[in-house]
Amino acid sequence: MLLGLLATVVGCDKPSATARRLVVFSQCNNAEPYRAAQNKRFEELFATHPEIKFVIYDGQADASKQIAQIENAMLQKPDLLIVAPFERNALTDVMGRAVAAGIPTICLERDIVKPNYTTFISSDNVAIGRMAGEFIVDLLKKKHGEPRGKLVEITGMSGVQGATDRHRGAFEVLNKYPGIKVVHQATANWMQAEAMPRMEEALAANPEIDVVYAHNDPMAYGAYLAAKEKGRAKDIAFIGVDGLPTEGVKYVEEGILFATFEYPLCADKAVEIGLKILEDKSFKPQSQYMLESRAITRK
Repeated sequence: MLLGLLATVVGCDKPSATARRLVVFSQCNNAEPYRAAQNKRFEELFATHPEIKFVIYDGQADASKQIAQIENAMLQKPDLLIVAPFERNALTDVMGRAVAAGIPTICLERDIVKPNYTTFISSDNVAIGRMAGEFIVDLLKKKHGEPRGKLVEITGMSGVQGATDRHRGAFEVLNKYPGIKVVHQATANWMQAEAMPRMEEALAANPEIDVVYAHNDPMAYGAYLAAKEKGRAKDIAFIGVDGLPTEGVKYVEEGILFATFEYPLCADKAVEIGLKILEDKSFKPQSQYMLESRAITRK
């Protein structure tokens, strides 16, 4: 069992005579592009600290696997544990046990049910959703002279707080305008490949679609590809979230997306706070750090 767990570890895990501190990052799913970019940023930042041994565990979108990996990490008595939870309910207990064992624990951008962490670093998904909703309203006003039109929403994974909040924030705005009709909603679990057939279903059922609001850029791009295949992409405005330079920002620059809304990788802040925790036992971080987002739109 231990060998199976260790086989999923990736990252800056090279033995070094100067490595004195162990930092473990429990990543929920390396397969998501946002997660891969987050991992890369962590590796870049910790590579400048030879006194730290940094390892990443890949939970592979499986809460039970992520829990087992954290339990295995706890046996190694890390100096710092960073967790991007796959499921907020499932990860609550094991993170509480890590804190109780005296391991400083940073919860990263997905909240858990109880504050079983030393600090929580995130951005405001409700605020991001509101920005997306306001952008959609303005877009439809320009298109139709008033805020009306037909909307498709492609959501992230059910039960994940980020998906819930991105929906809630957007619809706090959109629900004020009865002329904006949601004609199709589907879950694509953050994945481009799953968004394509969900968009094909929306296209088959709706001869007119004005806007696609997807909870991340890979799903927005998948929806675009499905619409392009049917010759309908030019009639639809595609909107995503995350704003990675190699994805959302690039898609906006190429005219594929009308907008994306940045969700910071949170790695820089996590390393900043993590290093303070490691260097100063008297340092008391805030209970939460909220990072700002920004809209990235066509020029």
